[in-house]
Formats: sequence, structure tokens, C-alpha cells
Amino acid sequence: MQQRQQGITYWIGIAAALLAMAAYNLLPFFWMISSSLKTDIEVTSFPATILPKALTTAAYSRIWNQEGFVLYFLNSVKVSGSTALLSALVGVFCAYGFSRFRFGGRKLLMTLLLASQVIPGVLLVGPYFKMMTLAGLYDTHFALILAQTTLTLPFSVWMLKGYIDTVPIEIDQAAEIDGASPLQCLIYCILPNILPGLVATMIFAFLLAWGDLLWALCLINSPDKLTMTLGVTNLVGQFRVLWSDIMAATVIGCAIPAGAYIFLQKYLVKSAASSAVKG
Repeated sequence: MQQRQQGITYWIGIAAALLAMAAYNLLPFFWMISSSLKTDIEVTSFPATILPKALTTAAYSRIWNQEGFVLYFLNSVKVSGSTALLSALVGVFCAYGFSRFRFGGRKLLMTLLLASQVIPGVLLVGPYFKMMTLAGLYDTHFALILAQTTLTLPFSVWMLKGYIDTVPIEIDQAAEIDGASPLQCLIYCILPNILPGLVATMIFAFLLAWGDLLWALCLINSPDKLTMTLGVTNLVGQFRVLWSDIMAATVIGCAIPAGAYIFLQKYLVKSAASSAVKG
């Protein structure tokens, strides 16, 4: 009986700890949504209110109808989506080469790719800015896409190589006997087996590019090319901060990655499960 009570106490403690962790992580999101539904006076009132006294969606209307906001939104979709596609496309070819072919300097290149992840991105901003300026690509989305791909590609290559390694090489050999080229082996034999890992890699690249501020701030200058993150920072004025508008813009900005995660959740689960079983 005493052992059973101890077991119940143990699981109650575990549940309480998990609830505390969930509350700690979800509280900022709750406060963001709550503040976006308050009036301008209530959102800055003291003491602060947890729930809106007068529920209003005026901040969402102002943000969505604000000049340039829809353009910022579309620019972020363009840059993030292109980064995810380019990172996955280049990454899968590199990963296939590292996984299936043996050549001089292979281990050194893989080590350098891994070591590049240790370098803080802020140290690369200056040289990259100089390179893009000399190439005439400054203040273009193409430069920003290349910058984001540079940051996400090493991780994508390492992650995709791990998934390709789990595919038996006998599949490639059987396809080659039937006359398939290495490219056909990759497209028809490898990609269908690593689809969950490929989707997970694309989501990682998309989320990183979507939430970027530093690179966009350094490489984009024209108002019609600003991204969502830059658009939100413009809401902070010199003499006034529109908190309800900022919170509404942040909620809209979070909707895309949250929706992508929910929609592609089954692929992420398959990716995690396959890496746990085969790794």
C-alpha cells in the first residue's frame, strides 16, 4: 500500500513539473495574444490586466490595412520559402555525395561543415555585406536568400547525410544493375525513403529564415523589400510604442510557422521516429 502511494506521489510530481514547464513556455504566447486583443489604453495601463476588459480586433485591422504590411508578409514568405527549397536541394545532393562516394578530403570537408556551425553568424555579416556590395547584389532578396542558405546548409547536409546513410546501399546497387544513373538512384530510390527527413530539414531552414532580423537588417534597405521582422521593428517609434499593434503583427507572424508545423507534423514525427530506430 505504501509503495502504491509512493508511486502515485511520484507521478503527481511528474505531472506538476510538466504543467509548470508548459505554463512557463506558453505564458509569453498567451500574453502576446491577450495584448493584441486589448485597446491602446488598456495595453499600457497599470496594473496590467491578464484578460482584455474590452475585447477588440482593432489592432489586427490596423496592421493588416497598414501600408506595406502585406508586402512585408509576402516578402518573408518568398525569402523563407526560397531558402528552404535551396537549402534542401543543394543539401540533398551534397549529402548524397558524402554518403555514397569515397573521395580524398571527404572527412575533412565534413569536419569543416560541422565546424562552420560553431562560428557565430554575426561575424560573417561584415564580409558578406562587402561581397554582396561588390557583386551588385546588395538590397536584393537574392542576397538575403543566399545568406540564409549559407547558415542553414551545413546543418542540412549533416542531417540529410544521416538519413541517406540509413538507406541500404544495396538499393542503389540493384538500381545501377538495372541501368540507373547515380542521379536516378537519388531521385527514385533515396528521396522516397528520406522524405520525412527532407521535410524536417526544410522546416528548419524555413523557420530560421522567417525569424531572421540581423541579416535582413544588414542586407535590405528599400521599403518595398522589407521582411516581416523588419516591419515589426518599424512599429517601435521614437516617442511612442504601439504595443497592441506590435503584438498583433507578432501573432500574424507566428501563424505561418505554427501552421506549417501543424500541417507537416506527421512528417516530423516520422523523421524523429526513424532517426531514433535506425540511428
